[in-house]
Amino acid sequence: MLLSGDIGGTKTNLALVDISGETLVVRLVKNYPSRKFASLHEIIAEFLREVPATITSAAFGIAGPVVKGKSRLTNLTWEVDAQGVASQLRLERVGLVNDLQAIGYGTLRLKESEKLVLQPGAREEHGAIAVIAAGTGLGEGGLIWDGKRYRAIASEGGHTDFAPRNELEIDLLRFLQKRHTRVSYERIVAGPGVLSVYQFLRSLARHPEPAWLTASLAAGDPSAVISETALKGSDPACVQTMELFVSIYGAEAGNLALKLLSTGGVYVAGGIAPKILPLLTSGAFMTSLTTKGRQSDLIKRMPVEVVLNDGVGLLGAAHVALAIERDREF
Repeated sequence: MLLSGDIGGTKTNLALVDISGETLVVRLVKNYPSRKFASLHEIIAEFLREVPATITSAAFGIAGPVVKGKSRLTNLTWEVDAQGVASQLRLERVGLVNDLQAIGYGTLRLKESEKLVLQPGAREEHGAIAVIAAGTGLGEGGLIWDGKRYRAIASEGGHTDFAPRNELEIDLLRFLQKRHTRVSYERIVAGPGVLSVYQFLRSLARHPEPAWLTASLAAGDPSAVISETALKGSDPACVQTMELFVSIYGAEAGNLALKLLSTGGVYVAGGIAPKILPLLTSGAFMTSLTTKGRQSDLIKRMPVEVVLNDGVGLLGAAHVALAIERDREF
């Protein structure tokens, strides 16, 4: 039995996965609020108390850089050591990869029904694949063909400098520089970034925030409230917030596609995309993604798809665990 993990700043998902030949079958998934635990070790111990199982191999996707088998999560205070986790599970080794590497491997195992096509494009066999995922943070990665198989590559591209494209975005940059000094794409294209964009646009709005919206923002997750309000069209500032958010998201997805020359396609994953599908399909996302000057024609030929399976990271981590069990490269 494989143990697969998707470790994020907000939640940690663990799964038991069966193997049938080369097919992975997810048998059970449990979710844990990451910040209620002091370490990954505590969550694993809790999981195995709840679901006793004999683990033959394990791998984990981590929302942060992984260097020499160790990682400090970007949006959490945890430090994760692959050897320490292996000892806990009584295994010789475990896989510890960046979460976008895990998602990348997971995209190789998706069913067609688990993807939504934004641009059909013309997929080049063995072409590079770009993966971008906005959630608690902004993850970026890719897949490169090595002559035998796709290899997922890690990246911290979400932390690159935000590049405004027009006067409104220049004003947004100035607004955010007063808070952060340096403004990365993750400051905008991620859950907390939705609220930041809203606060910027509300400061420009000619009408005050409605009382019902003030109450909703105080009572729930502000970013979720803003996106839900925008989808309903209930407040102009919320609508404009999500239009700007989606536009910048698309622009950065296009930037990543150009950097990787992703003729094999672009996958838009993460927790936010499936929740705002009407906004992603409205046209602004793809317009920003494909408006790349002299390279616009190139990028318009790249397939672009939204990942609908929220367990894609677990599937990818299981892919790594299977490779370890079969003693082969991943």
